[in-house]
Amino acid sequence: MRLLGNILWIILGGLVLAASWAVVGLILCVTIIGIPLGVQAFKMAGLTLTPFGKHVEYNGGTGSLLLNIIWIILVGWWLAIGYVAASVANMITIIGIPFGIQSFKMAKLALMPFGATVVG
Repeated sequence: MRLLGNILWIILGGLVLAASWAVVGLILCVTIIGIPLGVQAFKMAGLTLTPFGKHVEYNGGTGSLLLNIIWIILVGWWLAIGYVAASVANMITIIGIPFGIQSFKMAKLALMPFGATVVG
């Protein structure tokens, strides 16, 4: 199921989303201040390309918490809302439920990327 889900995901838009995250990561890494944000964008690109069979674990400490608070205030909340909206739209049909679950996983990472590790 994991392979089939990832293939369908890539065909139905995952490749475009992952490429978009990678471009954002490259743009952010142009400046020294943007490098930590760019690394988080690359993490999101990796999860967005093939989300089936992966999960997000949080191992961060106080520094990650502070950075996540800043991230949530600046961009995290609207990124997460976008992924939750996509998830709800996917879950309207029975066929879309697995894709909706993956979108919820990405909403979690988009909301708080610092200190998170994508495992799988």
